[in-house]
Amino acid sequence: MLKIIKVLALGAAIATLTVASAQSQDYDLKPTIVLVHGAFAESSGWDAVITRLTKDGYVAIAAANPLRGVASDAASVASVVHSVRGPVILVGHSYGGPVITEAANGSPNVKALVYVAGFMPDTGESSVTLSAKFPGSTLADTLAPVTLPDGKQDLYIQPSKFRLQFAADVSDDKAALMALTQRPVAQAALAEPSGVAS
Repeated sequence: MLKIIKVLALGAAIATLTVASAQSQDYDLKPTIVLVHGAFAESSGWDAVITRLTKDGYVAIAAANPLRGVASDAASVASVVHSVRGPVILVGHSYGGPVITEAANGSPNVKALVYVAGFMPDTGESSVTLSAKFPGSTLADTLAPVTLPDGKQDLYIQPSKFRLQFAADVSDDKAALMALTQRPVAQAALAEPSGVAS
């Protein structure tokens, strides 16, 4: 009997040390950076950022943001977040801000949210309401809506206005290419209110 108790005590001690060691390793892990693009863009827009983060020893992933609606886009991004082992920092640009705010809910491995020129909504706010809240937005005058078969609309930036509106910090040639390969955002996505703020 004494032998069994010693074996059980040894097993418990090993298990305790293993858990403590694993918890210690979690704190030593660099977080995975999950980057979320905004409207009119796509994942490769983060290429240069990923290159720099990789050189600094981070793992970075550019999640594809479907640009269909805050809740559904957040669910898509959350599925990427849930596939990552260890801590995550979620980064959102522009419309990606409301998406990361929502995606962090129910994602306990998310340790921080970073907004890069991104909308940071409170509960019930949308990209449209935040754009109207402060003067100076010029986006509305550059949009070219396209009606979809179901009667809903996708929004594009007019190619002739794309560089000044969206890509003023890149070359003319790069901006022209970006204008022709831009990803549309569903008009409803920009108007969809954010859920509970993370």
